[in-house]
Order: sequence, then C-alpha cells, then structure tokens
Amino acid sequence: MAEHPEHTPPHRPHRRSRWRRSAKWSLLLIALYTLAAYLALPMFWTHYEHQRRLADIPMVTRTAQGIPGDPINVGLIGDQKEVVCAMLAANWVPADPITLRSSIEIAGSVLLDRPYRNAPVSNLYYLGRREDLAFEKPDGGSADRRNHVRFWKVLDKGDEGRPVWLGSATFDRGVGISHYTGAVTHHIDPDIDAERARLAGDLEAVKMVEAKYQVTGIGPTLAGRNGGGDTYYTDGEVWILRLVADCKKHDGPLDVLPSPLATQIKDQIFRTVTEAIGSVSPAP
Repeated sequence: MAEHPEHTPPHRPHRRSRWRRSAKWSLLLIALYTLAAYLALPMFWTHYEHQRRLADIPMVTRTAQGIPGDPINVGLIGDQKEVVCAMLAANWVPADPITLRSSIEIAGSVLLDRPYRNAPVSNLYYLGRREDLAFEKPDGGSADRRNHVRFWKVLDKGDEGRPVWLGSATFDRGVGISHYTGAVTHHIDPDIDAERARLAGDLEAVKMVEAKYQVTGIGPTLAGRNGGGDTYYTDGEVWILRLVADCKKHDGPLDVLPSPLATQIKDQIFRTVTEAIGSVSPAP
C-alpha cells in the first residue's frame, strides 16, 4: 500500500510577512492622506489675494464662555451707513438688544406663535468683542425660525480703501436646549453655506452689491459644532460682498472675482459631498 505524503502545514511566517507589508502600505497611505488633507492641500486652496490683511485673523466666533461658536462665512465692504442701508433694502431688520423686555417678548413670540421681527440674538464674540451689528429675517409667524447674521467691523480700510466687516450667517430652525450648557437657545440648520447664499442673494436681488469674491475662512468642515453643540458643515469659504457706495443701486452686471483653480475644484467636490449628505438627511 502506497504511503501518503505528510500534510504540509501552512507557511505562517510567509503569511505574517504579507500582513506586515500590507500594514506598512496602509500606514503609508494614511500618512500621505493626512499630509495631503491637512497640510498640503490647504496650502493650495488658502487664499487672501483680494483682502490680504484677513490672512492673519481667526475665522470662528466664540461664546461668552470661550466655546468656539458659529464660523465666519460672509463679509461686507462698506461703511456702517452703507451696511445698514443695504440690509434694510434686502428686508433684513436690526435685532433688538437683549433686555428684560425683549427677552419676555421673544419668549411670548415662540410660545404663542406670534411675530417679533426684531427679536434679539444671543451675543457672540469675535476678536475680543461682541457683534457690532445684527440683522434677521423671520421665517414664519414667530421668532423660533429665522435667518440671522452678526457682523463685526474688522478693518477700517481694506485693500479696496473701504471698511471691511466679517459676519456669521446661520438659520435658526427652532428653539431647544444647548447640548453643552443646558440653556434655552436656538438650534441652527447645519447647512450654513445655504444661509450665506441666501443673504448674498437677497442683497444682490435689490442691487446693493457691485462685486463679490471669496477668501479662505475656517476651511472645509463636515462635522463642526457651534457654541450650542449644533453640528454644521461648510466649504470653509467666506464670500465677501462689495456694497454699492452711498446706497445707490448697482445697475450693471455683478462682478464676480475668480478664486484660484485649486479652490474652485475643492468647492465643487465639497458641494457634491454636501448635496449627497442633504439628500439622505432627514428634514429638521
């Protein structure tokens, strides 16, 4: 009877060697991705060519407790009179200061579903001070849903020889409890780029803008959190709107100054990603 050859055991050292090579390649790819995503690529799409002095300032607000708040996503060029004139023309109204009376009125507006067009907004801090101007545009019958924006004057004279204001525009989708402090607060819609576009569109529609361009803000963010713990996502750009001088409407075509090609590609990729997020996210 013929003898059967002995069964040869698996070559375990060879398998371990392949696993180690795979692990090394995986670690190398992760390292390359990290360098590209957080160091190399941001250098390509970081740009301040239209307002160079904005390159050295932060692009996120803070709460009174020092918690990072809403990011900066919009800017205006013009003096205070021109800013107020343009916002009023676009049907955005100034927010009332926070007082006992205004606090009672906003509570009544939310609880009784009655209008309060000038409802106060909570203070946020940027460059060590609270907002210089705040505007809102109601969405519905009470103050629980509204478009709103805060502005800070950051330069008395920018590259265009006019004052520069930076702002944070978000949409309040309802009242609830802060995820961080437990205080009663408004919760924002996560798509803050949509609110930025809504504000810009309102100002452009009434011909209060003569030119617009981008500068780099907080950078691409898919899972940011503001001072109340609400999530947000953004392409990380700040759209700067050059307002008309002396409130005289702009009759010519809007001048859109181009961003670097790398930024345009990044924005298109990010827009595709966020549209996919929006298509699967439940409505608030």
